Amino acid sequence: MINCQSLTRTYRSGDSDLTVLKNITFDIESGGFVAIVGPSGSGKTTLLGLLAGLDRPTSGSVHLDGQDLASLDEDARARLRGEKVGFVFQSFHLIPTLTARENVMVPLELRGQEAAGRADELLTRVGLGDRGHHYPAQLSGGEQQRVALARAFCHRPRILFADEPTGNLDSATGATIIGLMTGLNRDFGTTLVLVTHDPELAALARRVIRLADGAVVSDQAA
Repeated sequence: MINCQSLTRTYRSGDSDLTVLKNITFDIESGGFVAIVGPSGSGKTTLLGLLAGLDRPTSGSVHLDGQDLASLDEDARARLRGEKVGFVFQSFHLIPTLTARENVMVPLELRGQEAAGRADELLTRVGLGDRGHHYPAQLSGGEQQRVALARAFCHRPRILFADEPTGNLDSATGATIIGLMTGLNRDFGTTLVLVTHDPELAALARRVIRLADGAVVSDQAA
C-alpha cells in the first residue's frame, strides 16, 4: 500500500540546511496498522506528511497504492488524497462555520456525491448521532476529534493517517478514539498509520516504527 525509498527531507534554516528525515526506507502492507513513535523533533509528523502527499521529499520517493507521488502535480495529488486517503490532525482542523454534520459531508460533497446519509451514519458510529447540528465551538475536544475521525472516513479511504489523534484528549476520551480507529481498521480493512506518543495506542498497533534524529532506529512487528 505504501512504499518509501531513501526518503530525505531538508529545510532551509537561516544560512544552513536542517535535515529532518534521513534516508527512510520501508513498506506498509494493505490493511496494516502501524504506529510511528519517537521523541519530539525526531521527524514523525514530517514523515506522515510525506507519506500522505501533503509535502514533497527533498530526495527519495513515496509510492501510494502503486502511484509515484513525485510524478503528480498538486492537483493530481489532491485528487489521489480525495479518493484514497483520510487524515486526522491533532488540532482537528474542523471548519468553524459548518456544523458537525456539514464538516463530515465535505469530502463527499467535493466529489459531487450524496453525503447526508453517510455523514449521519458515521456520526452515529462515533457516538454523535444527536450532535450533528452543533458547531465545533459547541463541542468538547473529544467530540471534535470524533467529528474529525468521521470526516476522515466519510469517503471510505483505503488509508487513514492520524497525527497524535489522542494528544489533546483526556485518557477516557482518548480510549474512545483509539477504539473507534482500531474498529475501522478491523471492520473495513483500512490501512492505519498513526504518529503517537501514547504508549497504549502504540501497543495496539501490529507494527511499530521508531524514529530518532530523523532516522529509523527500529521497525518491529508487535
